[in-house]
Amino acid sequence: MEYSSDLFELTRALVAIESVTKNEQQVADYLFERLSQLASATGGTVERMEVSPGRCNVFAVWGDPVVTLSTHMDTVPPPLPLREDSEFIWGRGACDAKGILASMVIAAKTLLTGGTRNFALLFLVGEERNSAGARAAAKASRGSRFLINGEPTDNRIALGAKGALRFELTASGRLAHSAYPELGCSAIEKLLDVLQDVRRIALPQDPVLGAATLNIGTITGGRAPNVVADHARAEIMFRIVSDGEPLRQAVIAAVAGRAEIRERLSTPAMRLSSLDGFETTVVSFTTDIPILGPAWGRPFLIGPGSIHVAHTAEERIAKRDLLEAVEIYAGMVKRLLAAG
Repeated sequence: MEYSSDLFELTRALVAIESVTKNEQQVADYLFERLSQLASATGGTVERMEVSPGRCNVFAVWGDPVVTLSTHMDTVPPPLPLREDSEFIWGRGACDAKGILASMVIAAKTLLTGGTRNFALLFLVGEERNSAGARAAAKASRGSRFLINGEPTDNRIALGAKGALRFELTASGRLAHSAYPELGCSAIEKLLDVLQDVRRIALPQDPVLGAATLNIGTITGGRAPNVVADHARAEIMFRIVSDGEPLRQAVIAAVAGRAEIRERLSTPAMRLSSLDGFETTVVSFTTDIPILGPAWGRPFLIGPGSIHVAHTAEERIAKRDLLEAVEIYAGMVKRLLAAG
């Protein structure tokens, strides 16, 4: 395909730019400049949508944006170096979601070359942490009626996605010399007891989305091996399949006042749209779709790459999947424009 070299070059360029959440500005600036060149040659416009000082989404539009292609610019830590072989492009963000982003940009170029307009590109910050970019975009609708959100789904349309419920638990104790633990109160032991009770919560199930899950993501605390800890903290995340309120109340009951609870993220589970002719799947991860809400139109979720290598030391994207994604995105835009 004549655009394969541009697609792979853009994917490499994006992966090479470190953009761990809150450090997206360099990749946003790169995209703004690159899309500005495309827009200048094709009658489009590009804007920076400020999210917070030093952080912005990037929005490009051609005509009336009936359909918007969207994904995120940020990645999880740690950064991984770019490398390439005959089959894959490797590195942090290769499949989550810079390869997806590159596929969307090249799909836009192919659509414009064929005379198609009335679509947009929306690239967001913060998806990997708190969807800060999506929250800002939800307040700045541009009239789009359909949203094609990109995440690694092996190029299959997702019929549903789990939601997320994330908490920070903080336990307090009393300092003491570790030779006399009876004189203190260990915040770490208190937190471990709390976490054990949280793990015993019966998690709900859904016939389409499957079972809810729990991950204890981080634990920190204490001062030294010979000091009884006066402070300990954990971050936990549930992948939810239904209304989060019963699970929220179950966490409060399990903690039973032994630790402070701060809710950091709540994203509902979603049932999503399909299109005839596509293979389908159901995914266990959470996306920006619930945060963007109806402001950006009826949502579809699809993208190249496997979620099973995202967030790992083996993150990569197959070149054949990138090429297929360009065709998928361009074809979906045309179908939705015709239906819209």
